[in-house]
Amino acid sequence: MTYQLIFFSLVILSLNSYTSQAEQADYVLVNKSDRTLSLFSNEQLIKSYQISLGKNPIGAKIQRGDKKTPEGLYLIDFKNRQSKYHLSLHITYPNKRDQARSLERNLNPGSSIYIHGLPNKKNAALLIGSDWTNGCIAVSNKAIRDIAKYVPDGTPIQITP
Repeated sequence: MTYQLIFFSLVILSLNSYTSQAEQADYVLVNKSDRTLSLFSNEQLIKSYQISLGKNPIGAKIQRGDKKTPEGLYLIDFKNRQSKYHLSLHITYPNKRDQARSLERNLNPGSSIYIHGLPNKKNAALLIGSDWTNGCIAVSNKAIRDIAKYVPDGTPIQITP
């Protein structure tokens, strides 16, 4: 009986491992005008989430403090579990194109762009449904936990107008 239980447990563990690998996202698409973040694997939609953007959401981020969410192709390069938000995933903004565009205008492009949950403070849920960040992409706390589960470090993210 004990050997059967061990065998059954190993089968379940290997199935769970296969499921989690099969459901890993290999591409993230953010559509600013639709306020959606979608996860894809092998060009198939896995999940989609409603998002909030920077307080000044129209147009691409050009400089630090403009409260715009960037537009372009980036990577998600690490998860920050010590964030001042529920959880956050770092986006590799600015890329070379962003840096060149800002440099042409003698501007600082800014940095520290994340996908993150709500602030770790009372009444944070009131922010859902409005554009309130300084340029980041915000989702509910439940959504950021889900996204972090599906999105490995190194995943490309395309942010479109």
